[in-house]
Amino acid sequence: MIAIIDYDMGNLRSVQKAFEAVGHHAVITRNRQVIADASHVVLPGVGAFGDCMRNLESYDLIDPIHQCIISGKPFLGICLGLQLLFTESEEFGSHKGLNVIAGKVVRFHSKTPENGPGQLKIPHMGWNAIRVKKPSRLLDGLSDGCYMYFVHSYYVAPVDDEVVCTATEYGGTFVSSIGRDNIFACQFHPEKSQAGGLRMLKNFGDLS
Repeated sequence: MIAIIDYDMGNLRSVQKAFEAVGHHAVITRNRQVIADASHVVLPGVGAFGDCMRNLESYDLIDPIHQCIISGKPFLGICLGLQLLFTESEEFGSHKGLNVIAGKVVRFHSKTPENGPGQLKIPHMGWNAIRVKKPSRLLDGLSDGCYMYFVHSYYVAPVDDEVVCTATEYGGTFVSSIGRDNIFACQFHPEKSQAGGLRMLKNFGDLS
């Protein structure tokens, strides 16, 4: 059973329906015991980093997340669920994250050396290609350069490049997914990414 963590941030039902579409049972929950008993855990997220961390704390979900990761069960972060795994974020001030992955969450800048001032639209929204940097079982069956759906103004900057699974171009190169041990997390929305995203979610659910 896949537990989708509910902390009042994100379109949880769309993630649940995507898992159902590929034949995997998923429940939306904030019950600590259900999360602990799940075979797989998903941390989705839409909204501001600081608000999400406050909600996780208020629902007493921070320790269950750490325990799931320590246990070795497959763990998937989606969009803000990727960013929350990092040490800190600069979104609307400085906010501490879960500190599972060392690094920072930083904002896209509209002015870049490549495109000149005012040319980069923020948020980064729509379809964009992901380029594979290291293998992951979640990427099995996906072609290098396949397109996924993004909606975000911030991206992750890990300390260790070894965690980077895919990168994407938008006013420069940014990290679009990471993987380490039992953790995989992506900046894009697989539940909105049609065939490629569904394949990735099926791969996650198939992990044992």
